[in-house]
Amino acid sequence: MAAVTSFSLFRNCASTTVRAFVTVKASNPNFTTFLLPLRSRRSLCRVSATNDEEAAAKVAAANANSGAPTIFDKIIAKEIPSSIVYEDDKVLAFRDINPQAPVHVLVIPKFRDGLTELRKAELRHVEILGQLLHAAKIVAEIEGILDGFRVVINNGPEACQSVYHLHLHVLGGRQMKWPAG
Repeated sequence: MAAVTSFSLFRNCASTTVRAFVTVKASNPNFTTFLLPLRSRRSLCRVSATNDEEAAAKVAAANANSGAPTIFDKIIAKEIPSSIVYEDDKVLAFRDINPQAPVHVLVIPKFRDGLTELRKAELRHVEILGQLLHAAKIVAEIEGILDGFRVVINNGPEACQSVYHLHLHVLGGRQMKWPAG
């Protein structure tokens, strides 16, 4: 039986090609150590990004109830620049800085009112929840993706929520796959 003992990453300086290999060492002394290429750069990046996302979500969850302003509060206050797609008196929509699709816009309420994640929604939040969904439709219209877009809400660390200010992701501009997760 062979065991994976290490992981190697080689970059070709002449291009952006990345080759990844797993070192496999046999437990039987009659077999030798060898390298197996990983499937692709894309799968390597996905694994790395997933681990980073999960770690960031756990850190964010640990600090969720600190009461400190979130990055979204700072964007609303115009302390941090953003590429605004849509804004009204209650909702702000801006481009995600790490897009997962050709169109990736975040839609947030301008006032958190305790709505840090969807599981904290109360009857008093019904109006703003509806306004967020309506704003997602307006964003899709502005971005020219009304014929196909996805709205995602991450709730809690197991869903990789990384900012505890309720927000919707509006994704589109390419064929979406299913299942989503």
